Amino acid sequence: MNFDLVIRNGTVVTASDIWESCDIGIKDGIIVAVGPRLPATAGAQVIDAEGAFITPGGVDCHVHLSQVYEAAVDEIDRSVVTNGVIPDLENYVSDTYDTGTRSAVAGGTTTVVTFASQMKKDESIIPVIEDYHKLAKDQSYCDYAFHVIITNPTPQIVEEEFPRMVDEYGITSVKLYMTYKPMRLRDYQILDVMYSARKLGITTMVHAENTDIIDWMTQHLEEKLMTQPYHHGTSRPPIVEAEATNRVICLAELMDTPILLVHISGGPATKHIRDAQTRLLPIYGETCPQYMFLLADSMRKRDFEGAKCVCSPPIREDKSDQDAIWAGIKNGTFTIVSSDHAPSKYEHPHGKKRGLQHGNLPHGKFRFIPNGLPGVETRVPLLFSGGVLSGRISPQKFVEVTSTNPAKLYGLKKKGCIGPGFDADLVIWYPQATFQPFNLTNEMLHHAIDYTPFEGIEFKNWPRYTIIRGKVVFSHGEVVGEMGYGQFIRREKSLLPGPRDVWLSEWRP
Repeated sequence: MNFDLVIRNGTVVTASDIWESCDIGIKDGIIVAVGPRLPATAGAQVIDAEGAFITPGGVDCHVHLSQVYEAAVDEIDRSVVTNGVIPDLENYVSDTYDTGTRSAVAGGTTTVVTFASQMKKDESIIPVIEDYHKLAKDQSYCDYAFHVIITNPTPQIVEEEFPRMVDEYGITSVKLYMTYKPMRLRDYQILDVMYSARKLGITTMVHAENTDIIDWMTQHLEEKLMTQPYHHGTSRPPIVEAEATNRVICLAELMDTPILLVHISGGPATKHIRDAQTRLLPIYGETCPQYMFLLADSMRKRDFEGAKCVCSPPIREDKSDQDAIWAGIKNGTFTIVSSDHAPSKYEHPHGKKRGLQHGNLPHGKFRFIPNGLPGVETRVPLLFSGGVLSGRISPQKFVEVTSTNPAKLYGLKKKGCIGPGFDADLVIWYPQATFQPFNLTNEMLHHAIDYTPFEGIEFKNWPRYTIIRGKVVFSHGEVVGEMGYGQFIRREKSLLPGPRDVWLSEWRP
């Protein structure tokens, strides 16, 4: 076998095994051999891993790029896309496909699944999908796919366009919101989507928070002038997430359809997911690094800088919630760990400081702060440094939640694993004995954002090489890949367990 690239002397990690002193042979962008002492091939590129860990490229399935802040700012609507360009896009977004995917590869992520977002006025999702294809085309450093955010599930969309979405466009997942006025669905609408999703094998993602509690709490907090960034969390205590999580699990059980609860932040919601899984329901959970490494005090920073850590669900105040998230990763409650990269700049008219522009209050109003944090570059290194190297999780669990399970859940059949036949998407780390730990600053990152919520955190390792389909795209701190190398990936149905054909009554879909 003639190889194009041979990686030698690595400690290869999969979701189930670790092999020391192992080589990887790559041909035409595909892994063709894994084992010790692979034969030399004339003309092949050779990388010496020097005994360091080699893990599959990160698969981040919750990344927002080139999107307006519709969830936070009611009056902004999706602009008309002309030739792939949204007018004044820079006013509403902070990371586009070029800057966001550049940041991804610098942090060891080789595939992202981003969102094509339908607006309430949109009567069809097909133009929405086409618009986002235009935005992403030739702009990505890494491979990418789409979910579709559904905010107006008309009968035409769920009955006629969902099959086209799957068959013509290779998109096999949708996201639903139970909160945010411009995006939330009623339970009736959620059932409509689940009905069609079950029939077509679509994975349904749900942002679960009780919107009426949030609106009620926000109004009463504003009456008491409790509007600082920190009180974003006050308006959304853990019960807000827990109630909605339990409610949508009930809807999914009624419909016998699998769902993924996204960005779970605390113990009560985690318990509902665990209880459902114990009853063998196909309920999956996702969490994010901000809920593992940060606490709500990060929103108390002076001079409105607490706004930098405003996201929904909020970062929790009690360390017991943080501990519950780590326990949920270790015991399998959380199927995947994603970044929920949904950033907005701090020093920008439509960014985080927008919360200062309303209400004539010196400390601003939290409800006008765009929700979301940057994190696509830091997700993989945070879990490796703060999880594997700290002893909190095993290397195999790290691979499972950052690469293998995301690929399985979302039908990315050639991603997320080191083995013959898989895409040669790999991360080679530094040899631990020679790596000099450092404290992160935003200037070290490759996104277009003017801050990171993980400023000052110590990292004990970082990707040395990121490889996508056999090509080195990041090396020793520098992005060396080309914009446009990333390909759109058509996805298949989820490879994880689906409907059980178990019903709560005589009704059948």
